[in-house]
Amino acid sequence: MITTRAAVLTEVGRPLLLTDIHVDDPEPHEVRVAVTHVGLCHSDLHYMTGTVESEIPVVVGHEVAGVVESVGSAVTDLKPGDRVTSALTPSCGQCANCNAGRSTQCQRQTEIRRRPRPAYSLPDGTPVARLGDVGAFSEHILLRANAAVKLPDDVPTRVGCLLSCCIVTGVGAVFRGAQVRPGSTVAVIGCGGVGSAIIQGARLAGASAIVGIDLDDARLKAAHEYGATHTINGAGDVRAEITELLGDGVDYAFEAVGSARTAATALAIVRATGTACLVGIAPDGTDVPVPASDFFFSEKRLIGSYMGSGQAREDIGQFARLYQRGRLLLDEMVTDVIPFEAINEGFEAMKSGDVTRIVVAMPTSSETEVTQ
Repeated sequence: MITTRAAVLTEVGRPLLLTDIHVDDPEPHEVRVAVTHVGLCHSDLHYMTGTVESEIPVVVGHEVAGVVESVGSAVTDLKPGDRVTSALTPSCGQCANCNAGRSTQCQRQTEIRRRPRPAYSLPDGTPVARLGDVGAFSEHILLRANAAVKLPDDVPTRVGCLLSCCIVTGVGAVFRGAQVRPGSTVAVIGCGGVGSAIIQGARLAGASAIVGIDLDDARLKAAHEYGATHTINGAGDVRAEITELLGDGVDYAFEAVGSARTAATALAIVRATGTACLVGIAPDGTDVPVPASDFFFSEKRLIGSYMGSGQAREDIGQFARLYQRGRLLLDEMVTDVIPFEAINEGFEAMKSGDVTRIVVAMPTSSETEVTQ
């Protein structure tokens, strides 16, 4: 067991508390990682604001990269010093969904993540939960070995952390979830971090038109840099503007906001036989009202995509190679790199449309891209 510094959510709606916690030694199939960089994700805000329930106290954060510090007795494919990012959906490799290539829906997640004692605790012994069994806002974390993915030497952890959530979720939704076909037309509602990744995925998939939709003009401007061919401000009549641009609608619409209104909009703007894909996390209890006629007469499809709908370890490796070849823009997505002590200010800054992704550089980082 080691003592380390973490940003702990002790009360919903309150800033994260930077305090000491104990991090347990690795179990046989675990590794302990010295965190170098963590991305700030809107999913974290759901738990911090209470729109999605979580245990309290909890260490949130999940978009993480770092260096393996120690390994459990059964770990053979990782060693201290390996640079890794995380896969939030480790595969048991045995259930029907994992065998079908859908590890995001592993049927044994509860079983394989069970530990004999808490991974994190306060100095007084109080257990501390960790979001997604990661809890990345900590200088040291525990991961299951099959949730740690090696990073190539020329992929900095400053951008490598984005691969673990933002990129695998957005690009994966395009290729694995909706299976966008070359030459098709795509709309993306919500052009923040995940939306920007979806736009890039659509570009890589060979979409003939990519429409970015957002309420913030700064995000719409950035959407063009990632591959959007058109942009629409969502304050207007989105369906009418899509019709004017592309005729009877788009082949695929992706919702990356997490609201009933934008989910309904996604279904409304796809043409007959088109696919609307929900990627954004909606608050607990959200229901999406949709017209039944869209399914019976128009044969539209409404699907969900969680964490890229595929095999996270394999996909992260492929996306890292796309970055190495200059085809996937990651450096451009990092708006700012801030020190750990400024994490609460970083979440405040996320409200600005000028922000795609803010990355926290931990004190354990040897990289020097921190800006004040």
